[in-house]
Amino acid sequence: METNELHRGRLIDHIQLVVRDLKASQDFYTAVFATLEIPLGGTGEGYFWADELFVSTASSEAAQGQLTGRHHLAFQAKDRATVDAFHKAALAHGGRDNGGPGERPYHPGYYAAFVLDPDGNNIEAVFHGEAQRNVPSVVVTF
Repeated sequence: METNELHRGRLIDHIQLVVRDLKASQDFYTAVFATLEIPLGGTGEGYFWADELFVSTASSEAAQGQLTGRHHLAFQAKDRATVDAFHKAALAHGGRDNGGPGERPYHPGYYAAFVLDPDGNNIEAVFHGEAQRNVPSVVVTF
């Protein structure tokens, strides 16, 4: 399948991960998001969030007392060096290697790294190759 155009920002409104150890998860995600130039959006008692990702403890009202199962989340990287930095930061902050940085056969130029976060979620950073974006991000104001 040859893909020449990708659309982002239309499908997912938000994702919630419910984790065993909030501090370990916050340390992990703060470090990997720093490499991706994504700041934390906020924190509170039993949760933190960044962009569309909301991470909480099982005791949060939205979690209904249950941990989430294993998920695969792929974060966009601006270049190969960012994928490499993501992998290094993840391993230094509680992540486990699940596939080091390198080209993947999904399409030409697909460069990614995979790690398992402190709860075993498969977290990926991917650079799809040189491309032109019409804007750096979608901005929604109310």
